[in-house]
Amino acid sequence: MSLFQNTAHTLHPHKPRNINRIHQQEMAGFNDRIAVFLTGTVGSMPTAYLFVVLAFIGLLAIIGVLNPIIALLVAWASQTLIQLALLPIIMVGQNVLNRKQELQADEQYNTTQKSYYDIEQIMLHLEAQSVELIKHTNMLEALQRKEKS
Repeated sequence: MSLFQNTAHTLHPHKPRNINRIHQQEMAGFNDRIAVFLTGTVGSMPTAYLFVVLAFIGLLAIIGVLNPIIALLVAWASQTLIQLALLPIIMVGQNVLNRKQELQADEQYNTTQKSYYDIEQIMLHLEAQSVELIKHTNMLEALQRKEKS
């Protein structure tokens, strides 16, 4: 015998997924992997230090301490290589990484909805138990009053 007879109770359709695995499968291409690797590398402090050193080398070349050819090489590296080649790759890497965040947010939302649904079902079950307990308590009190009289 069950205290809780909710005929409307159905399982929530959401089944948890491993977002890391899904994202890895989506990111199976060579270009995506390179873009994510470069995005992580360029977005690191060692690369920032490298860019500062590159800027100071350019400064030393401009003021005449180093060969002027070095100033041209630094200008080419910073303007052509970094801006024209590296920045679009970084943007692709950010798009790939943003996709993972979208998947995670969607999974978290679905899991929260499932949890909310499950909590509602638990509350209905507890309410049914409370009604049954009150019913039994009333029966016991009635029996007790009947015995006293």
